[in-house]
Amino acid sequence: MTSAILPDGLYQRLRERLEPFGQEHVLRWWSELDEVQRAELAAEVERCDWAELDRLFRGGQNATCATVLDWQQVQPPKLLRLANTFEAWELEQKARAVGEEALRNGQVAVALVAGGHGSRLGHEGPKGTFPIGPIIQRSLFQLHAEKVLALSRRYRAPLPWYIMTSPDNDAPTRRFFAEHNYFGLEPQQVTFFTQGTMPALDKGTGRVLMRSKWQLALSPNGHGGFIPAIRAAGIIRDWQRRGVRWVFYFQVDNPLVRVADPLFLGQHISHGADVSVKVVPRQHAEEKVGLIVYYRGQHYLVEYSEIPAEYQYRKNPAGGFWLDAGNTGIHIFSVAFLERVSRPETRLPYHRVIKKVAYINEWGECVEPQLPNAVKWELFIFDALPLADRVLVVQTDRAEEFAPLKNAVGEDSPETVRAALIRLYARWLEQAGFQVPRDAKGQVPVSIEISPLVALDAGDLRGRVEEIDEINGQLLLDRVPNETEAESP
Repeated sequence: MTSAILPDGLYQRLRERLEPFGQEHVLRWWSELDEVQRAELAAEVERCDWAELDRLFRGGQNATCATVLDWQQVQPPKLLRLANTFEAWELEQKARAVGEEALRNGQVAVALVAGGHGSRLGHEGPKGTFPIGPIIQRSLFQLHAEKVLALSRRYRAPLPWYIMTSPDNDAPTRRFFAEHNYFGLEPQQVTFFTQGTMPALDKGTGRVLMRSKWQLALSPNGHGGFIPAIRAAGIIRDWQRRGVRWVFYFQVDNPLVRVADPLFLGQHISHGADVSVKVVPRQHAEEKVGLIVYYRGQHYLVEYSEIPAEYQYRKNPAGGFWLDAGNTGIHIFSVAFLERVSRPETRLPYHRVIKKVAYINEWGECVEPQLPNAVKWELFIFDALPLADRVLVVQTDRAEEFAPLKNAVGEDSPETVRAALIRLYARWLEQAGFQVPRDAKGQVPVSIEISPLVALDAGDLRGRVEEIDEINGQLLLDRVPNETEAESP
């Protein structure tokens, strides 16, 4: 707040902004605030679109996908499946060459959505800082960073990496990268930008919750916030300036992801797609994974909780699930498509999410609710699918590419994700000619960890198995090769 604005005048202006929507309680502690606190509160009030927030709470938000679809007309999407014939294998090799050429020409960027915290995992700090490596505890960020660095070396073109944070984890994320010297990347190769926020509302009254006497309880606006954020932060202009035409997008919690996979890139480019999506078959009918469906000429993602039971359990003639395109959160977007859908006139719908949100009550006391008490508003990236003229859905092998870290225990936990990494590394080593110990059930009884700087796949290990260090029954391949060694033939 500048000295030219009297506090009382500012207060009146803010009150006039809030009163039409019944939100004037936001100013309850105005007289107790100092000048800095008043300025912070004023900025938050001015940034908020109170009319839109009121419309959303009163039911003006877009209906969920499942309530819009006529399920009698829903079909499984057409899938590009893994090659199982020589002809299909040849097509894959041609597509891979197209993707590799795009990487060499600097036409590809990588985008990581990393706005989450590790609280559900019992971890303090951004989720990307969680130590997931089976032996030396590489963080999720380090695993992804080493893949970006390895690809940059292989194709002799720095692969620009854009990381979307949230307001709460932006500073610790930047600090983590700086403390680890960007994991070998040049700092200018990494661009951080922050997603937007929306105020959380009391689910009963619709009144905005307060985080403190001068702060609204703001929540990140979901992974779909990527689309408005890339325009607001000037990322699209940066891509256009660099000559980037395609963006590989993924989420921070999947350490198995093949970052900027040349085959996937080539398939996207060869099909002239606006959006490409990697999917995996479901493990079981109740798996908590969204499904890609085809409906009236467009692709949609339906959340697992919104699928009618009849279709959730329905089988196809081969015995698999009729709807079996489980979303991995791995996408490729054409920059031209992102430029179009990020324009102000093209807006993704907000989704109502009920969560627990801490707040201060009318006496200024902090309350940690035991049950969900608040409505959050989030954008979902998959709502861009119906806006695309051409969508490519590529089926991949879950064991090779998808092991999300979601929970502290049980399914999708650190234990299951580390086990998936060990199984992946074991297959690579065996394909390269190394004898991996296995027990009577065929399980790998030792820990294995391979740096992406050493190998991005089994092919990178051929002729290099002698570099493996055996430490107390553990198999570690962690030597950082130089650029000449890391180049592809």
